[in-house]
Order: sequence, then structure tokens, then C-alpha cells
Amino acid sequence: MKISGYTDLPPGTIAAVVTYLEMHAPPAPRPPPRQDWSLASLKGDAARYRALFRRVGEPWLWFSRVVMDDAMLGSILGHPRVQAYALQENGLDIGLLELDFREPRTCELSFFGLAPEAIGCGWGRILMNEAIRRAWEQPISRLWVHTCSLDHP
Repeated sequence: MKISGYTDLPPGTIAAVVTYLEMHAPPAPRPPPRQDWSLASLKGDAARYRALFRRVGEPWLWFSRVVMDDAMLGSILGHPRVQAYALQENGLDIGLLELDFREPRTCELSFFGLAPEAIGCGWGRILMNEAIRRAWEQPISRLWVHTCSLDHP
């Protein structure tokens, strides 16, 4: 029996629902609730980026940057319109933020996530506020992100 909106999947496959979110104006600025953090640029450091990507994304089945060859990843991280950062607490990488401004007047929040041990500690709010602030520092008219049902709620 076929039910509208559902699709049979072949054995060994996983389905995911993708949701797109966007902003067309910056929100009111929010002060960070704590000061014991910093962002470190990952530009040009594919090995560090890939290690953090794995730590953050493995529980959610992130794979795109893991299977990407070094030259392609290097061209993305080295692009002048791409910003990639590690959220740090006491010098340790605990979160990943990647902003992509390559599309005119647009910023894609390409990757955003926390290492498993940082989830539930308030770091997500800090990192998202910083992502939004950095995105709207640029002359954009749209900030967008896509997420899926496999990602952390």
C-alpha cells in the first residue's frame, strides 16, 4: 500500500528530511552569556578541520568533507569568501563553524556543530550568535542554512 508523502527505501539506505531556514535581516545583537571562549581560524588547515569535522559530525553521519579529496577541501577552506572556525574552550576545539559567502549577497551557514562533550553546555547558543553576527557583518541580504532529521535536534 502506498501512502502519500512516503517512499519505500531499498534495504541498506537511510532517509532524511531536509529543512531549509533563512533570515533576511539581522536580529537584535545579543551579548554572549559567557566570555571563556574564542574562535580560531581553520583557513589552510585541512587536517585540523577534518579532525574537528569528524568529532562534531560523526554522531550525525556527516560525511561530505570526510570523503572529499584534499585538493577540493583545500580550495574551499582557502577561498577568500569562506570562513571556517573552531570554537575553543581553554584552547581545545569543541565546535565547528563554517560560513560561505561565495554566492552574491548571501551567506550559507555551511557547517555548524559541537563536539559531543560540548552539547548541552550553552555553547550552541554562543556559536550561533557568533555565526549570525559574523554573517551580517558582510553586505548580505540572506543568511541560510539547511539541516536534516539526522542532525542533533
